[in-house]
Amino acid sequence: MTTLYGLKNCDSCRKALKAYAAAGKTVRFHDLRADGLTAARLEAWLQALGWERLINRRSTTWRNLDAAEKAELDDARALALGLAHPSLLKRPIVESADGVSVGFDPEKI
Repeated sequence: MTTLYGLKNCDSCRKALKAYAAAGKTVRFHDLRADGLTAARLEAWLQALGWERLINRRSTTWRNLDAAEKAELDDARALALGLAHPSLLKRPIVESADGVSVGFDPEKI
């Protein structure tokens, strides 16, 4: 089964859910804030995608972090930041039989 990870108020996540429904595909939605995020899952995403693709450095959350938190980012620091601030993650994150991807691409649906 395909699982879409995101935030319920995220426009990209809503568009992705509508696109899956329109295509007749079943998808489970997992809200990163309400349903939580485990360190193991985030670590697997970091290994598969790398922190550069997973952390949204254009987000309001990123801009609100202090310089020390943003300095010298690596996988370990990205893991800690992602767990503390799930809204830092690019959305949606889609897990399926094909693997894990980030972002909404209607062509892939």
